Amino acid sequence: MTAIRSERPAADKAPAEKSGLEKYAPPARPPADDTGDAEQMVAAFEGEIREFVRRDVAFLRKSRPEAPLVPEATGDNAAAENLNSLIRRVSIASMEEIDRVILELQAVRDLLRSEGERVTREISGYASLSHAATTSMKVIADSLTQWRSGPTSFPRKAS
Repeated sequence: MTAIRSERPAADKAPAEKSGLEKYAPPARPPADDTGDAEQMVAAFEGEIREFVRRDVAFLRKSRPEAPLVPEATGDNAAAENLNSLIRRVSIASMEEIDRVILELQAVRDLLRSEGERVTREISGYASLSHAATTSMKVIADSLTQWRSGPTSFPRKAS
């Protein structure tokens, strides 16, 4: 028995025909190169947070006087209080930044509002000036029309 071979050498290895949605899907993109940069930035940010927490814990240990152990001040309650204090200090900087941005946006809003009012006044002035110029041009055009259509002969003076 003889096998029939195609004349094209790569005909046997042709990819299977895609069907359905796969036919219209965009080709797969290669992975982006900037993922390493993003991972490095995330790692650096996490490192800064860890360093901040270490410094804060060290500061709390130095600033806290040694008190006799009281059941309320030990265990979960003290840890929760330390965590709340830490979160408060960390969030203060973010809240101040948000407040600063809000104030800047309000200043920009006020500036835009006043500039809008100024532009409206300027446009109104230009419209008034344009109307006056148009009216003047009509009066001049009417005067020229009357002057041209007037008598062509002038009375002669007797000498």
